Amino acid sequence: MTILDEIKESFKKGTILTKLIYINLAIFVTVKVVQVIFFLFSPGTPMTHLIIDWLAVPASFSDLLTRPWTIFTYMFLHEGFLHILFNILWLYWFGRIFLEYLDEKKLLGVYLLGGLAGAALYILSFNIFPAFAQALPVSRALGASAAVLAVVISISVYVPNYTINLVFLGPVRLKYIAAFMIVLDIISIAGSNAGGHIAHLGGALFGWLFIRQYRRGLDLTKGINLTLHKLSSWLKPERKLTVEHRTPQSDLEYNKQKAYRQKLIDDILDKIAKSGYESLSKEEKEILFKVSNK
Repeated sequence: MTILDEIKESFKKGTILTKLIYINLAIFVTVKVVQVIFFLFSPGTPMTHLIIDWLAVPASFSDLLTRPWTIFTYMFLHEGFLHILFNILWLYWFGRIFLEYLDEKKLLGVYLLGGLAGAALYILSFNIFPAFAQALPVSRALGASAAVLAVVISISVYVPNYTINLVFLGPVRLKYIAAFMIVLDIISIAGSNAGGHIAHLGGALFGWLFIRQYRRGLDLTKGINLTLHKLSSWLKPERKLTVEHRTPQSDLEYNKQKAYRQKLIDDILDKIAKSGYESLSKEEKEILFKVSNK
């Protein structure tokens, strides 16, 4: 099995947390590869700015109307390696804790709706407050931070006394980590990345609101998960019913086939015992998978 096959299998069988991480990484790598290609074959082309303009969410309402998809794409787009690294690490650490208590559909819903809430607060703030008037026409927001912070805050509110060990600090409860991150974003608004910190607070606000309503019996992620389910069902090709006519097997033919299949399985199991699962060919793994799912 090649590395690409292993990645495909891991994505297919992985949790929604795994899929979110893979999607973020895939978009990051794709964007960087495209930038390198244009750098080599079309020097001087402002490809980086073009990609950001088409995928990052703008603060200006007029620009947003021409690129409405950016309210979703921005939360999967990263420019710098450290930017995506820290977002992926935070998503992985807190996403795993989230899945200990809540299910995958809620994780996906909190991520997406947290990202949307971050974009909404960012856009509204830049159009309301005079401090951002000059930056409004050119301001763009990108990155998974708002979506990730929604996951962080939601699980921190749900299990505030859950304790994790931090390097140099030792055991720390989630509620203190959440409070620190929120305070840090608030005091950083006056800095160079005001839009990013405002978006973080939008994601955090949704994370808090989700748990508050969930404890009252209302799941705010239900609507978006239902929408995604309908979209996926529409995109899947319909299975065509086929009718096959087979000649009935005799007892002798049936027993021969059964003995052949059993010998094939025994040979595969012997191979695993001697050389391990990775020694199997792709065809042998498929046979074993089909037998185990009968």
